[in-house]
Amino acid sequence: MNSAGAGSALANVLDVESLNYQGEGWGTSTSSSFPNFRSQYPNKMLQTSESSSAISTRGTYFFPVTTANSATVGDGSGGNDTSRQVSAYELYATSWGSSPDKVFAMQDKYSYVAGEFVWTGFDYLGEPTPYDSSRSSYFGIIDLAGFKKDRFYLYQARWNSNVPMVHILPHWTWPNRVGQVTPVHVFSAADEVELFVNGKSAGRQKKTASVYRFRWDNITYQPGDLRAVAYVNGVQWAVDTKKTVGAASKLNITADRITIRGDGYDLSYITVAVVDSNGDVVPQASNTVTFSVSGPGEVVATDNGDPTDMTAFPSLTRKAFSGLTLAIVRANSSGQVVVSATSAGLTSTQVSLQVT
Repeated sequence: MNSAGAGSALANVLDVESLNYQGEGWGTSTSSSFPNFRSQYPNKMLQTSESSSAISTRGTYFFPVTTANSATVGDGSGGNDTSRQVSAYELYATSWGSSPDKVFAMQDKYSYVAGEFVWTGFDYLGEPTPYDSSRSSYFGIIDLAGFKKDRFYLYQARWNSNVPMVHILPHWTWPNRVGQVTPVHVFSAADEVELFVNGKSAGRQKKTASVYRFRWDNITYQPGDLRAVAYVNGVQWAVDTKKTVGAASKLNITADRITIRGDGYDLSYITVAVVDSNGDVVPQASNTVTFSVSGPGEVVATDNGDPTDMTAFPSLTRKAFSGLTLAIVRANSSGQVVVSATSAGLTSTQVSLQVT
């Protein structure tokens, strides 16, 4: 390409107007900057270079739940200053940020907006807003250990709407909330969703414009189960269930890869879940899990996604958080590696990796 062509191409590349948070309106503001920028720069592509700054902690839910589609986090407003955790109803954000729901609404209202780069895909070390004494951020769609938050499914419904999916939150094991209002929210790209509570319909809702979740905010908790049935064009599309689980009984282990290279770089990510006698994850379990390895492998790091956990990553002992913990394993030569996980009072577990 000649210099003139290169300059023209560069101009085209730079012909973009990117906004941080202004498009959805700072904080709880409903004033969007999209129209103003569009009027000033009508020939430039307009996008959001940082959006949302929603914050949450995987598997953690606080009550009451805001009735708004976005709220600023604070003690009693999705946040808990004592535990330093943020509710995963995914409606709470920083003072400058917004829930995904509010961002989506503004993008749909102003169809000339090209899209968004969310802050952020993963939690990360540092910037532990709103709790400075924590180790890591709360911004991620996925937590620091790589476990999906509920927000993952809200974005999946938005960005990958052809995949049959319906996702219920919160979990349904609340021994201290019997008889109390416990809102149930559902994420899906479906046209309609019907919610059943202990086999009885709580109503069938149709998706409406600028609404990105299905909400049943007056459900009274009783032990049992939730079932959400999603429909597209009147045809059943996807089903999700949540049920009340029993006491922690054993550990369940899974590896994302059971064959790795023995080059010291290839990794297997191994998840251990604290489960009841039926094999269902105990959603509030925090049992201490200890990992060990036999064969030509080693645990590089452990984690659990808890932004307040200051345990060093190389530690072989890690508390489960919201029922889950993680070990990352590598090997330096070929052979078989056996990774074991134990916890006091629970049935232990192990998985074998083949190293090539």
